Amino acid sequence: MPAANSYGPLLDALRGVSWPARRVVRGSAMGTHRSRLRGVSPEFTEYRPYRQGDDPRTLDWKLLARTDRAFRRITADRATLGTIVLVDASLSMRFPPGPGSKWEHACRIAVGLIAVAHAAGDPAGLVVPTPDATRNLAPRTRRGVIAESARLLSEIAPEGSAPLAPALSHFRRATRVAVLSDFLGDAEALLHAAHERIVGGAEVEAVHVVAREELDPPETSVMATDPEAPELRRALVESTRAGYQSEFAAWRASLARRWRDAGAGYTEVITDEPAEHAVRRIARDVMV
Repeated sequence: MPAANSYGPLLDALRGVSWPARRVVRGSAMGTHRSRLRGVSPEFTEYRPYRQGDDPRTLDWKLLARTDRAFRRITADRATLGTIVLVDASLSMRFPPGPGSKWEHACRIAVGLIAVAHAAGDPAGLVVPTPDATRNLAPRTRRGVIAESARLLSEIAPEGSAPLAPALSHFRRATRVAVLSDFLGDAEALLHAAHERIVGGAEVEAVHVVAREELDPPETSVMATDPEAPELRRALVESTRAGYQSEFAAWRASLARRWRDAGAGYTEVITDEPAEHAVRRIARDVMV
């Protein structure tokens, strides 16, 4: 996995990248995202005639007292958006063994997303469920949150099959959550929990981390084993390779469709894609 001090080139490559919210946000703290709360910003833009149904909080009462005419004070309202990156640390994320694993790639993308959110002034945090406990850093804007996130990830080794859905369900406030996973664990429960969060006003970004070796398995005969259920084994030979690739492609297409139908963003990332490119794609997909 990447060392905590090895992210310098990645962070340099992501300078200036923005990650806009999918919709107007509810926050009142000044930030870079469009806010639902109108008239709270000190950055005045213009006056407009007040109409029935407008938010009375935007009415300029001093101007009404002087002129006996009702006008709304229009401002450039911007707010922060709390961002949490939820990373899957189950044993299947260790594939392939050694450098270039799904876990290593997910760690780099997680740090990159936290850095982009933090640069915009958004509180950013990290959650990693493990078999022993859920490791987390609460969303914050203070300096050091990027280094702290990198350090926490460097202390974790993928193991077991800790579910992600409970962690997603326990976020108290509507926020933005990026889920980095291979979705080989509690996929159904996770999708259900994500849909509930979205209905409650949150934004959810599903980042599907796929190993190149999963897409193009070696042509030599191998025994495929589920790392989270070692008793599940299947010979992968030339006669079964094409069927596996077809089924894997169909599953990924279904996964993407279901997440998007639930109102989430969905980005598939292959392990041989540079992490900075993946982060840029995730942020750009929000704007589509």
